[in-house]
Amino acid sequence: MSTLAHEPPDESYEPSEEPWDGPEGYATHDVTNQPPPLAPYDASGDTALLEGVRREGAGWAEEDLRRLGRRAGSAEAQEWGDLANRHEPVLRTHDRYGNRVDEVEYHPSWHHLMRVAVGEGLAGAAWADDRPGAHVARTAGGLVWGHTEAGHGCPTSMTYAAVPALRAQPELAKVYEPLLTSREYEPGLRTPTDKRGLLAGMGMTEKQGGSDVRTNTTAAAATAEPGVYTLRGHKWFTSAPMCDVFLVLAQAPGGLSCFLVPRVLPDGTRNTFRIQRLKDKLGNRSNASSEPEFDGTVAWLVGSEGQGVKTIIEMVNCTRLDCVMSSATLMRKTLVEAGHHARHRSAFGARLVDQPLMRNVLADLALESEAATTLTLRLAGAADRAVRGDAGEAAFRRIATAVGKYWVTKRGPAFTAEALECLGGNGYVEESGMPRHYREAPLLSIWEGSGNVNALDVLRALGRSPASAHALFEELALARGADARLDAAVARLEAGLGEASETGARRLVELMALTLQASLLVRHAPSAVADAFCATRLGGDWGHAFGTLPDTADLDGILARALPRKG
Repeated sequence: MSTLAHEPPDESYEPSEEPWDGPEGYATHDVTNQPPPLAPYDASGDTALLEGVRREGAGWAEEDLRRLGRRAGSAEAQEWGDLANRHEPVLRTHDRYGNRVDEVEYHPSWHHLMRVAVGEGLAGAAWADDRPGAHVARTAGGLVWGHTEAGHGCPTSMTYAAVPALRAQPELAKVYEPLLTSREYEPGLRTPTDKRGLLAGMGMTEKQGGSDVRTNTTAAAATAEPGVYTLRGHKWFTSAPMCDVFLVLAQAPGGLSCFLVPRVLPDGTRNTFRIQRLKDKLGNRSNASSEPEFDGTVAWLVGSEGQGVKTIIEMVNCTRLDCVMSSATLMRKTLVEAGHHARHRSAFGARLVDQPLMRNVLADLALESEAATTLTLRLAGAADRAVRGDAGEAAFRRIATAVGKYWVTKRGPAFTAEALECLGGNGYVEESGMPRHYREAPLLSIWEGSGNVNALDVLRALGRSPASAHALFEELALARGADARLDAAVARLEAGLGEASETGARRLVELMALTLQASLLVRHAPSAVADAFCATRLGGDWGHAFGTLPDTADLDGILARALPRKG
């Protein structure tokens, strides 16, 4: 063993102020061949997004979208997203004196993200905006602001979705809707009517049922006051438990019913909302998901007894659209990250972005991203026009939202994995942000009904709502004759409807989604994009992984549209 550690220090030693460059002056930490930080960048710099916004009636929002895009891509906002996930929510069941409080504490970055999201109208504000395209503008805002992080999109989505469901009880809507559509973010549990703005959550699933909500066992007992009940039961997944009010399903004497449950009662006392634990989730870590217990919990009936599913289904339709939106956002965000890396990284004598096979991968991802974004905005347009009384758009929305929810969210995990791989080992480390996006991707397929639930919902729409199938084929007919591969796929789809079965539901819905995306691209995208999409997704000229576009694909045209150069 060396005795150097035991020798007295040389009092004549003075540390050098010059950095040590290693033996013979060689620096060991010169950083070369690494990309600079992506931020600041413009998250709204997406041609397909901006074109879709104009096409679906929200062109008036473009200036605000561009401003929000610059903020989303700022170093500050990107850091908020990182910190909100590194410092996860903490459950505090009791205060220092032993009183039950059932509160969840968040990092300040969460509140920064929420304040911007609510202030920009990404929660319930669209319901208070009479301008045509207001719901499209909100969706586009989510596609842009979602570049920061995904977790805080949960409470804004649920708040947006709660408004139409709450309208089933006009006297409750009169009190709460102005606060749910507010652009004021005011965290903390207080009497709802004393706050300037509210957030809403939902509690449907229970451990014995999951998506089969009709098996819920939470019981609702009527009180002497009309419309007021008390609840007793245990919910299995209730996200964002610090929301002010929740829409909850419970079994009333007349059957499964929908109820409004505030965290704080009108007299200022805490309602019983005992949070047993927070879920330890794969992703979505910034957003707390809880298991609350109700025991004498005061609740107000929304709609009629026994009509709980019918009442809350409008909320589900809205949140399903947001699942499509969030998946499209993840695709775009990770494509931007992959493209940025490829432009600045070199290997084997050339920049990655100039190497043919990498260009094929990026172009293939770009096709998928544009198809997802274009479909998202078309669904938002249908929702906006349905709200304004367009029966045809309402019928289209009924089936197309379930189709989009199934397919776009299914594509998300494979897409983010491929985008991560474009960064190589650099994409596998947490500092890159790509692992967070990858963990986030599977949630969107699970949330608001898994793939099977959505595929079966499409079958129900076909059986119970012939107008929905008619509306879908009317939409597809708008591109008839423009591409032979699309025409052939639509013919296969029409033939397949006669043989629709539960076993084959996924195959049928997949074909619906691909023909719908292709028809939109054929009508609205450049020929380079539309032709490559139809050739690969419908024509079979494709492999089983991204990056297998045919040699005839116009990679330059696709990439120039998807990844425009700065400046």
